[in-house]
Amino acid sequence: MSQPTQKRDSGYEAWLTYPALPQGQLHKEYMEWCGAVSVTEEHETIQAALSEWQRGILLMLGTESVQEPQPEGFCVAFGTFQGGNTLIRNVFAEMSTDAVGAEGFAIRTSFAHKCIAVGAAAPAGLLYGVFHLLRLLGSQKEIGQLDEIVNPVNALRMINHWDNFDGSVERGYSGRSFFYEHNRFVEDMGRITDYARLMSTAGINAIAINNVNVHALETLFISTYLPEVARIAGIFRTYGIRLFLSVNFAGPMHEGEVGNADPLDPGVRQWWQKKAADIYRLIPDFGGFVVKADSENRPGPFTYGRDHADGANMLAEALEPFGGIVIWRCFVYNCKQDWRDRKTDRARAAFDHFKPLDGKFKDNVILQIKNGPMDFQVREPVSPLFGALEQTNQVIEFQIAQEYTGQQRHVCYLVPQWKEIMEFDTQAKGGAAPVKHIVDGSVWGNRYSGVAAVSSVGNDRNWTGHLLAQANLYGFGRLAWNPELSSEEIAAEWIALTFGSDTDVAGVISRILLDSWEIYESYTAPLGVGWMINPEHHYGPNVDGYEYSQWGTYHYADRQGIGVDRTTATGTGYSAQYMGSNARRYDSLAACPDELLLFFHHVPYTHVLHSGKTVIQHIYDSHFAGAERAAGLLEDWRTLKNRVAEGLYVQVEERLQGQAAHAREWRDQINTYFYRKSGIEDAGGRRIY
Repeated sequence: MSQPTQKRDSGYEAWLTYPALPQGQLHKEYMEWCGAVSVTEEHETIQAALSEWQRGILLMLGTESVQEPQPEGFCVAFGTFQGGNTLIRNVFAEMSTDAVGAEGFAIRTSFAHKCIAVGAAAPAGLLYGVFHLLRLLGSQKEIGQLDEIVNPVNALRMINHWDNFDGSVERGYSGRSFFYEHNRFVEDMGRITDYARLMSTAGINAIAINNVNVHALETLFISTYLPEVARIAGIFRTYGIRLFLSVNFAGPMHEGEVGNADPLDPGVRQWWQKKAADIYRLIPDFGGFVVKADSENRPGPFTYGRDHADGANMLAEALEPFGGIVIWRCFVYNCKQDWRDRKTDRARAAFDHFKPLDGKFKDNVILQIKNGPMDFQVREPVSPLFGALEQTNQVIEFQIAQEYTGQQRHVCYLVPQWKEIMEFDTQAKGGAAPVKHIVDGSVWGNRYSGVAAVSSVGNDRNWTGHLLAQANLYGFGRLAWNPELSSEEIAAEWIALTFGSDTDVAGVISRILLDSWEIYESYTAPLGVGWMINPEHHYGPNVDGYEYSQWGTYHYADRQGIGVDRTTATGTGYSAQYMGSNARRYDSLAACPDELLLFFHHVPYTHVLHSGKTVIQHIYDSHFAGAERAAGLLEDWRTLKNRVAEGLYVQVEERLQGQAAHAREWRDQINTYFYRKSGIEDAGGRRIY
């Protein structure tokens, strides 16, 4: 088997597989338009776009797109509006290019000029435009009447890697790091280049390459190892991606040059200013710093009696002359609480810490807020910080890595979850203010805004461990670019670009993806509880895994009932952090939605849900049904045997077999626990141990 075939059969090419398109009228039309390409600019990003175009056309149409258009023939032309391509100037001469942003593009079919023109204000926008046209071809869309202007909705579309210098990946479920090994940067940059290509096609424009928990050697990335970091930044630059680094707040102490890390100490401020200048000498387009401070034993400004605005502003001051930004994570809470204390509430922490600081951060500080108040659970409410911060730049943080949603051993397509979160109406400003408009900056007019997520990739051949988990990686980028895209549209794009045009195959894979989040939730943690997992590695059922831990107590199940009381009258008062009717709805036992009931209320097992079932019967029913549906995913996949490449088929079948077995384990452990705790029989008379 040839090496290219091995890559395609393993999933390495991911959504750059570009399967061959079927013969027919549309294929003929594509051949007519795409047989030649006109490009005149030598910029490295534009040449990368040309290379991607030629590769995609060869794979999909089986022909080369030559750079010698014939006068009587059709072609595709692309270039910047200021470039020297006559076709671009002619096609877009009569339209205003003012509507095309720095990363946007215009695309138009012109019979008068016998070309499909892709124009942009800058090379990065042109690259996105070329990928857009390739996506249209791969999805078999009509191209004879294209006329659109496309700009990304979110300015920052970021991936946070949790890779460590020793090659390990914190919460990594797809092999080891492909940036580092044995405390060295990898020599071969081929995979990093391919990764940059993948991220660029999905619309990603920023990547932090190291863990937010910055260890000793990673602290030196801004000094000793800066030349190696600059090599990776150069690769990213070609594909329109700015490199960021996670930094150690105690860096001045670690390197021994300053005896403290007090953000108001002039010596500390000067140290960071010098480091910033050193970085920008080698990496002129360096994005900035990602910071985890005063969280889970990381150093921060609290040590010196300072607040997080003091800490973030010190770093922002150092980066400001160079156009850099500070991304300051809001995941700050007391991780050493007494399990008997029912008033200390981890869910409250981010709001309590950061709401009082609203308006105190410099313009180049962005607060990075997790999508929920806890930690990427399969179901939790939206963080109340969204909408509450009126004068502060903010980005939402998702987790593509499936830490609590099956660790890329279970299929769990997360785009529907992210869509639901983005559509949540915060009721800020007393009117409609969905999260998607908070983070795109349009509600408060923020200077910086966007979407970030924890990476799901490693050095596994298919990048994500589970082949179907690629849909989350691709889907995150597409949703960050345009939150109006539906879960179905995004899934359809990924399937077409990865598996091809067989509608029956696409239908099966789409159903598997779109059902998977609901299925996973149904056999794991019920009604918004979360956390019923083994400590440390977070895989597999363990109802009391964290229940008596310093990290927090999450379900308070006893013989009478279950749930956390977060109401204002008798609980932690967390519900009052929301606005308007959201606060009233969550605080009310009668109004609280079933799927979040146990997050906000402690209720008897006999409490009747809006569905008409009791809590205990819902637990039994959902776990039996979830295990059955997980087995059904495997049966659905098996209908595709001999219809998708064998290498792809086998690896997914293996993962789904494991998921079906593990879903039964979840079912039995959860149901047995609550049967023994409550003493209430299953109304269906099914076997519970």
